[in-house]
Amino acid sequence: MNVHATDSGTSGDLERVLRTGPFHLALRTAIEARGLALHRVRHRLALRGINVGVSSLSYWQQGARRPSRPESLSAVRALEDVLGLPDESLLRLLALSCDGDRNRPASRSYQALFERSDVLRMLFAQLDSPLDGGLHTLDQWERVRIGAHRELLSRSSQQAVRAHRDGIDRYLAIHHGDPGCTPERVRVRAGENCRVGRVRWCASARVLVTELLFDTRLRSGETYVFGYAFEDGTGGVSREYVRGFSFGGGQYVLQVGFDASELPVRCYSFTRASAAARPSGAQELTLSGGNRSVHLIRHAAEPGIVGMAWEWA
Repeated sequence: MNVHATDSGTSGDLERVLRTGPFHLALRTAIEARGLALHRVRHRLALRGINVGVSSLSYWQQGARRPSRPESLSAVRALEDVLGLPDESLLRLLALSCDGDRNRPASRSYQALFERSDVLRMLFAQLDSPLDGGLHTLDQWERVRIGAHRELLSRSSQQAVRAHRDGIDRYLAIHHGDPGCTPERVRVRAGENCRVGRVRWCASARVLVTELLFDTRLRSGETYVFGYAFEDGTGGVSREYVRGFSFGGGQYVLQVGFDASELPVRCYSFTRASAAARPSGAQELTLSGGNRSVHLIRHAAEPGIVGMAWEWA
């Protein structure tokens, strides 16, 4: 797999992150601040009679798993000692993250929404992020442009989100290109209230994931508005556009515009419960001649996949 990274300075301040969390970020920052590899942390825990695997420590600092069993909580208490942290500092953040998840709406896993969920899991891990990034969408307006060669030229998004955990300061945006797409040539453009951070891609799966860094760190329940765009144009003929929703309840507007020289003969919307499910609920959409565009609106999108397809002559 061809993977490329563009880094932005995101090293956290330990004192600050111990106040704001979340737990996994505070743990990772503390380990980095002490200059310890995970196998050294495991060894120092073992000297205190606590046996935790390197894989568990890795999952904890990524946010992919959270310590919850009594023996795991004892390990967190020992970690505070190993890392020279104030007593109860990590345990307090762990309790706050549990409270924050009560604001988390009903969801569907990325494994159900994306055929190559293994690729997403790999790319998210490289960005030190769990698949649930701690945000859910309240409102999203997305515009897609199809070019004169029937290719996806660009897609832009304006989004309002709410945090369901404390300490969220970024959004991970995913771009899945059409057949023939070369993700290393796709350009990410940050709009208002965010900036582009690290970028990862997998060429074989035609997938690119990028961090969009916020200007603030959100607490659970707080909202944020930001915009971004992907400039593509590298793929072949485009025949549909889909958006997967891990969390339900938000409003979604999708507008697709076509070049005047190449207009489709039919457009329709559809939904899928999962990436493996057959499309259902097809509804014909009328192409606006003046604007050469078509749109759909979902006032309270359910977890799952919303899409639009078009047919060429």
